[in-house]
Amino acid sequence: MLKPALLLTALLIAAIPARAQSSNDAVTSFELGNGMDVVVIEDHRAPAVTQMVWYKAGSADEKSGVSGVAHFLEHLMFKGTKETKPGEFSAIVARHGGRENAFTSYDHTAFFQRVPVDQLETVMRLEADRMTNLQLSEKDVLTERDVIIEERNMRVENSPESLFTEQANAAQYLNHPYGRPVIGWQNEMSRLTRQDALDFYRTYYAPNDAVLVVAGDVIPKDVRRLADKYYGVLPANPDLPKRVRPQEPRQMAERRVIFEDPRVGQPYVSRSYLAPERDSGAQKRAAALTILADLLGGGQSSVLTGALQFERKIAVQTGASYNGLMLDDTTFDVYVVPAPGVTLDQAEAALDDVLAAFLQNGVDPAQLARVKLQIKADQIYARDSVFRLAQRYGSALTKGLTIEDVQAWPDILQAVTAEDVMTAARDLFDRKKSVTGILKAPEVTQ
Repeated sequence: MLKPALLLTALLIAAIPARAQSSNDAVTSFELGNGMDVVVIEDHRAPAVTQMVWYKAGSADEKSGVSGVAHFLEHLMFKGTKETKPGEFSAIVARHGGRENAFTSYDHTAFFQRVPVDQLETVMRLEADRMTNLQLSEKDVLTERDVIIEERNMRVENSPESLFTEQANAAQYLNHPYGRPVIGWQNEMSRLTRQDALDFYRTYYAPNDAVLVVAGDVIPKDVRRLADKYYGVLPANPDLPKRVRPQEPRQMAERRVIFEDPRVGQPYVSRSYLAPERDSGAQKRAAALTILADLLGGGQSSVLTGALQFERKIAVQTGASYNGLMLDDTTFDVYVVPAPGVTLDQAEAALDDVLAAFLQNGVDPAQLARVKLQIKADQIYARDSVFRLAQRYGSALTKGLTIEDVQAWPDILQAVTAEDVMTAARDLFDRKKSVTGILKAPEVTQ
């Protein structure tokens, strides 16, 4: 019998119309003559549209010595073109009641606008313009460089948790550029130049390195007409480099990072393992790892929470996470925040005990059913947001996945068996292939 919370979730799912539960969104795709991929997602519930331009370039595509330039360029893209003054793009979007922003990750940089549907042509014209006509003065560069340095000061330098995460991540990736922070290393950010930004722009900001996603109250043929008019006339970059990155050597010894900072109020133990990403046409391993993360750390009924917080009262917080939506090998992470009076060594030992017991005892069928049902509910509710639909496809396509992969993902998750999860767990949990991190305040000496 389902538990009350699980039963309620199942009833809510059953009450959602069948069309909303379908994993096949109303998606049309095509390629422009210059190599730009276009994805159109129809959703006619409101007279609004989201336009997203995703570049297949992020911080992991930066050259050595200029870490942070991808994020730096994201900021500079709002500085104006031959046709628009600095800030004019944003002002036009706001004037029409829209919203816009941008974000940078390891594998992509994305720009988006959410506007009334009759303003789609306006934002297409503006976005296509800055794909090729960005204008940067030395003053713009120096001003924005100060902005990103201050952003790092606020988000990283002022946060011992962020500094610790940065150090642990660098220990995880000895050779791959995922070991560099997206925002950049502090010493390199201060030396970023106008030429560094322009070099990245001229290399990667081209239609044949971009995915246009248009989602909302639109008709595919209308989107195609506008895309051809504004993006289709832009020149491709014939010298676009292949996305080949240095890969990690085999890890033969456990790595440990001990980070001490007097500002630490709550010490904790983290552990990361190198893990495979979602691959096109072969997403089964990633699906098993996704479910494993939820089984171990997904809420109050999870394995780590039940064993360490409720039964043994070793921890006040636990968690597990896995992000398979990466171009290259990603990580699977677990953490334990010890309860008062529990040492970090005791917390780490308890974590190891629970993981060993899980490998020995296997998956609880009831917990597996719970996780699958919650995943299904989350995917259905996500469909209420046109923006999240656009994100789902844009993010996947910049990681080498296809529309078919995206649409197959929910069924692949539901098909995962207990044995699939255990196979993934046995392959994953090897202390010799892990990075253990300790965050704590310095010990007070008398």
